[in-house]
Amino acid sequence: MSTRLGIDIGGTFTDLALLRDGTLTVEKTLSTPGDHSLAVMQGIEQLADREASSVRTLLGGLETIVHGTTIADNTLIEMNGARTGLLTTAGFRDELELRRGYKEDIWDVRLEAPAAIVPRRRRLTVPERILHDGRVHIPLDEAAARVAIRKLGAQGVEAVAVCTLFSFVNAAHEARLATLVREELGDDVLISVSHHVMPKAPEFERTSTTVLNAYVGPRVNRYLDRLVERLAEAGYTRRLGVLQSNGGVMTRDYVGETPIRVLASGPAGGVIGGAQIGAAKGEPDLLCIDMGGTSYDVSVVRGGKAPAEPGWNWHHRYVVGLPMVSVETLGAGGGSLCQVKAGQLVVGPESAGANPGPVCYAGGGEIPTVTDAILVLGILSESSGLAGGRIPLSTVGVEAAFEKYVAGPLGQSVEQAAFDCWRLVNANMTQAVRRLTAERGTDPRELALLAYGGNGPAFAAIQAQELGIDRVLVPRASPAFSALGSLAARTAIDEERAYLCPTSQARPEEMARLWNELEQRAIRFLEDAGFARNELTARYQANLRYPGQNWSLTVEAATSQGPSAASFVDAALVPTLVERFHQLHEREYGHRRAAEEPELTGVRLELSGAAAVPAPAADEAPGQRDPLPNSVRRANLGRGFEETAIHLGPALRPGDRIAAPAIIEDTFTTVVVYPGWQAQVDDAGDYRLLRSAEAL
Repeated sequence: MSTRLGIDIGGTFTDLALLRDGTLTVEKTLSTPGDHSLAVMQGIEQLADREASSVRTLLGGLETIVHGTTIADNTLIEMNGARTGLLTTAGFRDELELRRGYKEDIWDVRLEAPAAIVPRRRRLTVPERILHDGRVHIPLDEAAARVAIRKLGAQGVEAVAVCTLFSFVNAAHEARLATLVREELGDDVLISVSHHVMPKAPEFERTSTTVLNAYVGPRVNRYLDRLVERLAEAGYTRRLGVLQSNGGVMTRDYVGETPIRVLASGPAGGVIGGAQIGAAKGEPDLLCIDMGGTSYDVSVVRGGKAPAEPGWNWHHRYVVGLPMVSVETLGAGGGSLCQVKAGQLVVGPESAGANPGPVCYAGGGEIPTVTDAILVLGILSESSGLAGGRIPLSTVGVEAAFEKYVAGPLGQSVEQAAFDCWRLVNANMTQAVRRLTAERGTDPRELALLAYGGNGPAFAAIQAQELGIDRVLVPRASPAFSALGSLAARTAIDEERAYLCPTSQARPEEMARLWNELEQRAIRFLEDAGFARNELTARYQANLRYPGQNWSLTVEAATSQGPSAASFVDAALVPTLVERFHQLHEREYGHRRAAEEPELTGVRLELSGAAAVPAPAADEAPGQRDPLPNSVRRANLGRGFEETAIHLGPALRPGDRIAAPAIIEDTFTTVVVYPGWQAQVDDAGDYRLLRSAEAL
């Protein structure tokens, strides 16, 4: 019997998805920001209670736990990471702050640069220089290095990033600096070296990624250590799988070397699950939206594959040069604060989070939130509560909060104020989607919308209507969909090594040596995760560019199952890669420069195990029926308050059709069927919302 557990920590809720031989059980609990592992253990206790089992029995029977987390993201959002120092080559002290001159909004003259993660007083340089071909131009001055390291120690650094020029070609100086840091500052200081974190050019991206790894590393590692310890004490005997930002799962030991790999791993799980469920339902092209309690995440899936960006990834205004599943995040969720600032209504990005939470949670919140607004509008109700009724909702204090922070300052009624908050947060999210799709040349009308997260289904249909989308998918597991999606992720390692030369000078035997080094390192971690080599699939790739280009394109060299040792490498390899590069460049950018000789910048290897397929399937064929509502209540779904049908999700079965206006109260989420739409329950028990012909 296969039993697997997916976990996703959000800013407001911690979600758990238990999959036992195709049977899915979803659980949610309020996050515990002081120590997120407490919420994880509380959620496991709730799962055990629902299964009439003990925590030890439940954990002891698990095949695996896969965990996505926003710890690294929250560290950057809250700017409460480790006190970090930077050691770099003399003359490159301000590389981090120059940022390539990049500005997120070139038209905003008031936009300030982000806070420097490492202030200039903790960015120190060392006399040394390695050339682009790996030759030592200036030997490392160890005496000067020790002086600089002691200065960092005197400033109380908890982490040190080491990033020297061209260390990805020759790491000798950087490795020696790491040894000196350990000798001078001891074992309690985390050391982040660029030839481990990001062994390739360009320089700014490598420096930024190495510094971010140092900054978030101590907090991520402390959290994972606490969680591993608590799980072991409670009876879990296997290794913890951690979802990475590239969409692959690896062990805690591997992630501990480069903790930055967990950045945005929580949202990545939802996109992976979305790609899988979309392909299964005949919708390989999706707009995935995840609206939780704190954030709104958007991603576009094409051809049933989760999108992965290779290196130019900006998160929270800082660049990460590692492969990441492409997700755009907006500060909009059920906990987003609604208030008037300088005479203007503002919703988010600040959030009430799990503590104190929205006013209606009766946890001490004073400023109204989006959740409070949709309670006033009748989309939520006191009688239903949240989290399967575990979190009661109360209108006590909600009207007073809206009167103080929104209605009073704007001279409105409380109901009008709540409706305007609903409209504004909806407009913010829709604009975020328009911006994302326009930047990528994507027409949202070509996509189906997949909505998940605790609040996604409550806004999905109205957003789809404004974007010109006529169909919406809402998985029954949408409240914990990112946790479920993490169970679909492959166990995978994706790493690369620099190799800089014109393709005419590339030596196939050197490429084979680099691929073999990557393969041996990856196998060590994957065998530790329980995979035999013959169970692994290897994708061998090379990075190429035209002379003068800053960015490379990744070209496929070969794919193999089982032991390979780069046996495909021969004299024809490089010419084949060059032709594939020309073709890829023409496909991506509309032209090729066939008369120019491309440059090889590095080799890349992805080694992965088989992907799991966690989506449960239903056996019964759907029989159409129009079920009667369980009740009726007054609600405003965009055209004023009117009597609205209320259906209970657990009572619906495949084939059921729900006409608008209606609200489906499912466990842990609310699906709103807006005017002009209808809902259908498909054969897997998931919801499909369709625009009626007259609404098109």
